[in-house]
Amino acid sequence: MVNKDILVYVNGEPFVCSYSIKLADLLSYLDFNTELTTIEYNGEIIFKIKLPTICLKQNDRIEIVTIVGGGVKISNKRSFLQK
Repeated sequence: MVNKDILVYVNGEPFVCSYSIKLADLLSYLDFNTELTTIEYNGEIIFKIKLPTICLKQNDRIEIVTIVGGGVKISNKRSFLQK
């Protein structure tokens, strides 16, 4: 058995990986916390339970959106509030 590499696209960037890698393994390798991400695989949102069942193929497209906390930065300067 010959180990072949394939080209996939992760967030639009080319990425070479093993032909037998599962989507869940790729996400783990790239250090993504799947609890805080939404994954689109070839244009379709994937339920997290399906990640270990998807074997990547040549030219697959994976989009990863990570949920991050945020908020509004409040300035200590009050001049913009004063007339």
